[in-house]
Amino acid sequence: QLQASGGGLVQAGGSLRLSCAASGRARSMYAMGWFRQAPGKERDFVAAISWSGYYTYYAESVKSRFTISRDNAKNTVYLQMNSLKPEDTAVYYCAKGADRRGPIETSRQKYDYWGQGTLVTVSS
Repeated sequence: QLQASGGGLVQAGGSLRLSCAASGRARSMYAMGWFRQAPGKERDFVAAISWSGYYTYYAESVKSRFTISRDNAKNTVYLQMNSLKPEDTAVYYCAKGADRRGPIETSRQKYDYWGQGTLVTVSS
């Protein structure tokens, strides 16, 4: 299971840190990703991190503002979001890559377990 938390209401320019706690010892052997879904829109890729934590990849819209990281000892993945904009408003989901020690993926189809989502609202 994946449990996302840390969402909330923040003013434009502010910061939030999302967390995704994973149960199960093997979770550290999988890439992890963050996606987001705004009202009336599809769920889009935000960021992903390799199982080792060495490689990361970001959507262009969040690059240089968001940072994904992981603590495998705690089975937790983080998304630090800085310089937030109203267009970042969405429900944010964490997801587990489908392949053990697999590569970073940006496609939703490459993830097999999803957290319940946490709402981030950025006011202007």
